[in-house]
Amino acid sequence: VSQSRYEVHKTGRIDGSLYQSMGESGASQELIANYTRLFDWTVDFFHLQEGDSFRVVHEEVWIDGRPGPAGQVQAAELRHKGKSYYGFIWKSPDGKTQYYNEKGESMKRRYLKAPLDYTRISSGFAKRRFHPVLRINRPHLGIDYAAPTGTPIRAIGDGTVTEAGYKGGNGNFVRIRHNKTHETGYLHMSRIGKGIRRGARVQQGQVIGYVGSTGLATGPHLCFRFWENGVQVNPARIATPPSDPLPPAERQQFMVQRDGLMALLKED
Repeated sequence: VSQSRYEVHKTGRIDGSLYQSMGESGASQELIANYTRLFDWTVDFFHLQEGDSFRVVHEEVWIDGRPGPAGQVQAAELRHKGKSYYGFIWKSPDGKTQYYNEKGESMKRRYLKAPLDYTRISSGFAKRRFHPVLRINRPHLGIDYAAPTGTPIRAIGDGTVTEAGYKGGNGNFVRIRHNKTHETGYLHMSRIGKGIRRGARVQQGQVIGYVGSTGLATGPHLCFRFWENGVQVNPARIATPPSDPLPPAERQQFMVQRDGLMALLKED
């Protein structure tokens, strides 16, 4: 079996969805997933606009003259609202692969920007909103993500499940305590994920349930809620610090590698 590896550059403008635009550039589903996972902590994909753009340098593996699975992303740029977000691969001396931005800050953060993929926001956080089922004005203290029934819902951070079950207008509902300050809630699920029960530990990105329309809901969506010190706050305005920074001893080597990858990324 012969195997070859190449560095491949893909770039494009986002017209419609990121998924569609990257697919039109020839990116495989695996590469698109790897790319979006890289920016999961820093960019809210539900707010991408036409005219935003992407660039990615990745490995392409060929086996016996045929394309194989998508290799690792080496460098990536997502330009959104006139600002560029970058991610660069780094292999530490112990062999662990991680990604850092152009400043050497970890791409990984305490919380994901959103609890599910590839959909749209159907209703935002509001102190007063007309409820489509109850037909009255009342606060909407969360963000509604419209998505097909069965779309996987992910925990945005590590934590412990404090509630899991059917709860009146909330439908199938999961609540997670992440630390002394923060909790999150996931409402209207079609079903709760396997093993998700009160007291269960969950990890960031773990599937905890699936989109549905149980409880007071007119159609399939996830209502996502965020508590800070027991008070519901707008999830879109939560800023979280990066995880562990690049070790000082590795910083100079990383910056040299970053410069080379940046040059590759900017090639047309």
